[in-house]
Amino acid sequence: MEREVIVKEAMKMKPVVVKPKINVLEAARLMKEKKIGNVLVVEKNQPIGILTESDIIKKVIAEGEVAEKVLVEEVMTTPVIVSDPYIPVEEAMKNMGKCNIRRLPVVENGELIGIITLKDISRISPLLNEIAREWYNISKKDESHIKRQVYSGKCEDCNSLSTNLKNIDGRLLCEDCIDSLNYQ
Repeated sequence: MEREVIVKEAMKMKPVVVKPKINVLEAARLMKEKKIGNVLVVEKNQPIGILTESDIIKKVIAEGEVAEKVLVEEVMTTPVIVSDPYIPVEEAMKNMGKCNIRRLPVVENGELIGIITLKDISRISPLLNEIAREWYNISKKDESHIKRQVYSGKCEDCNSLSTNLKNIDGRLLCEDCIDSLNYQ
């Protein structure tokens, strides 16, 4: 019987990270140097956003902005959906397809420990990659699935950092704020 590969076995350890206050030019140079298409934006070792090549093209270059004058926090994609390291790769891939994303930061005990991408999955199994590509191409965002995901970023009520934000009535809240508002 074949054993399922879990995210922790397929992810990249030590993802490239930046602080939210650096400028986009510095982040882009780091991406070029490391030969990667994204950097995770972190505060206190918790992912609060992700900056991709696409973000830079669409939100900086296409808008005629000067990359040196734009801070990463102004154009990063936030909040980010995160993954548990101990779920099967196939489940992570399904989450990516249903949420229409290609990268998942991996968080364990509230700390960023890695990132898994569709490219990582394709190295493990070309067949899984083909399935992921099909889901990504034919599916629209599954809004109900997205609402059930765990996010990492800032709570919309208390502004504290959390790697366990939940979508409650369209707002991303930390556990303390959910408890205090009697949501469950």
